[in-house]
Amino acid sequence: MEAHGNVPEETINHESSAIVNDPKRILVFQTAFLGDVILTLPMLQLLHQRFPDAEIDVVTTPKAAELFSNHPAVRTIISYDKRKSQKGFKGIIALSIVLRKKKYDLAVVPHRSFRTSLIIALSGIRKRIGFSTAAANFVYSDVVQYEKTKHEIERNLDLLSPFGITASARELPSLYPSHADVECINRLVREKEIADQNRLIAIAPGSVWNTKRWPSERFAELSLILAKDGYYVLVIGGKEDAELGRSIVESGHHKNIHNVTGTLSLLQSAELIRRSKALITNDSAPLHIGVAMKTPVAAIFGATVPEFGFAPYGEKDIVVEVKGLECRPCAIHGGNKCPIETFVCMNNIDATMVYGRVIDLLKRTA
Repeated sequence: MEAHGNVPEETINHESSAIVNDPKRILVFQTAFLGDVILTLPMLQLLHQRFPDAEIDVVTTPKAAELFSNHPAVRTIISYDKRKSQKGFKGIIALSIVLRKKKYDLAVVPHRSFRTSLIIALSGIRKRIGFSTAAANFVYSDVVQYEKTKHEIERNLDLLSPFGITASARELPSLYPSHADVECINRLVREKEIADQNRLIAIAPGSVWNTKRWPSERFAELSLILAKDGYYVLVIGGKEDAELGRSIVESGHHKNIHNVTGTLSLLQSAELIRRSKALITNDSAPLHIGVAMKTPVAAIFGATVPEFGFAPYGEKDIVVEVKGLECRPCAIHGGNKCPIETFVCMNNIDATMVYGRVIDLLKRTA
């Protein structure tokens, strides 16, 4: 029998088997965009179901940390500010030391950057599961094929295949606004004099990428059509969307159109979306919040396509897009401007087209 140092091989194998069958401390590492973080939740939820007694911690960005608040599957949220206070090699070493001290049995890593792989390599975690497309994927003890033809939720669930875990049904992400978040939206509904929440529709016009944005004037036109039809329209988004929200409300110019961009936290926005009869959004993070809150989603796609794996995942959700364009898709994330300067993928989607699809969605999900 071979030995590793003074430890018999059978002992090593027994310990590895125990980690696979009954891990006590699990780390999930995801520091990508907000939407990507939300799409990690189904995997995390199934991991918790399979190992209910395990302590599951999450490493994520400061902005995304709130998304894990109150989640029953998460013990501790470790905030990693990779672009500011913890950027660079010093930040990598510091976080690696923190993770090493926590003595995790297992790391499940949907994030695929070199920085993430380096941190995981230095963390001292014996069983490390990552994707085949991860930079420096050789640092992982288990490498799972990244299937480009699948939805991102399903790709993330594949990371659980080393445990034989599969979803028996469509697994949606779940978010958990607090009682304070609920009360915040209660006050908002009263302040905006929304008499009937069954006529409430949320609109999320923002995106980090300009070519993912349906033009603001189209959102304004759609908002006005909905308002005249007796719906209450609330424009949501972050502080970076405040000017966009203001312009939509001013252009729509109707008492039933309200701008709340930059005034709500992520989970407060989630609670507002939960109460809405539908969410109309670009291909951006609110799309996935809508799915998590089980609100019917109408997602407008321009530069990107649903086939990338980031379409709304609810069974009745819809995508509004112009098919058959040779220029589409033009990039995996979109870009700052249309490469052929026509923006035909968005300009060919008019407000009446979206309105018709939304009304049909509302009828089907009533």
